Amino acid sequence: MSENTKSIGETLRDARIAKGFTLDDLQQTTKIQKRYLIAIEDGKFSDLPGDFYVRAFIKQYAQTVGLDGNELLNEYSDQLPSTKTQEYVDRVNEENPSTRSAQRKVDDRAAKIKRQVPIVAAVVVVVAVLIGIWLATTRSSQSSNKSQNVDSSSVSVSGSSAKSSSSAKASSKKASASSKKVSKASFSKVSTSGTATVYTMKNAPKVKTIKIKTSNNAWVSVTSAGTSAFQGTVTADKVQTVKLNANATSVTLNLGNAPDTKISIGGKLLPISKATSSATTASSTTASSAADSTTTGTASSSSATSTNTTSQVQNITVQFK
Repeated sequence: MSENTKSIGETLRDARIAKGFTLDDLQQTTKIQKRYLIAIEDGKFSDLPGDFYVRAFIKQYAQTVGLDGNELLNEYSDQLPSTKTQEYVDRVNEENPSTRSAQRKVDDRAAKIKRQVPIVAAVVVVVAVLIGIWLATTRSSQSSNKSQNVDSSSVSVSGSSAKSSSSAKASSKKASASSKKVSKASFSKVSTSGTATVYTMKNAPKVKTIKIKTSNNAWVSVTSAGTSAFQGTVTADKVQTVKLNANATSVTLNLGNAPDTKISIGGKLLPISKATSSATTASSTTASSAADSTTTGTASSSSATSTNTTSQVQNITVQFK
């Protein structure tokens, strides 16, 4: 429980003023909309998109004004929405011990196999050397028939060349098949509800690498198998790379500035709907103006909140097939 006489919003406001930041400065840096920043300072958390974004936006606000976000959340936990609500659990699944245990077994098994590879390779080399010595000894004992030795050597060289050629062809076919699987990967939209959209990725590659790039600083979180793979602000024009576990069956991305953000998975660009973002951006501008000219908490402001949320904040889930 917090023993401070000031609320978390007042603490953040004082830190902002001490840094010499205006709300417009903070909005430009964090890409969190000004009306959300005002709601945080006034303690009106119900005006934010959801319980998940209350803690996420407060943490980003705190870090921007020079405070420890995690420490601040712990200190004022009694003033914040519960992390046990269904909405919060749906956004960030709590770590599952059984899943961690199973994953640990898989990782241990993979590590064990990697340790055994050099041993197996060494055994193969030793066996090959012994076979070579045996062949050389056998040929030496047949010195009375040099021509036969020459023919035998030619056959051996020819056989080795054939094996090398066959091995090269097999490797080429394997690489070609892997390339075709990546090139056939495709996205299809399953459903859209409010700011949440679900896609499926068919022929998803085994190595699932997510690349995130935005034209403006934007807050992003990536969650897979109940574990946060990344959470923070992506700097403008810089690529944030997130690698998922090979056994991942889905990934959830929370985008704080969806219109300016591009996502690719395994080299395939995720088709975030530009029409939805574009259509709602105009409504967002009108709604924001209405929100600035009316008192906080009116019906007009609530309508602006709903419209602008759609245009900026998006929750995207991709299921791998």
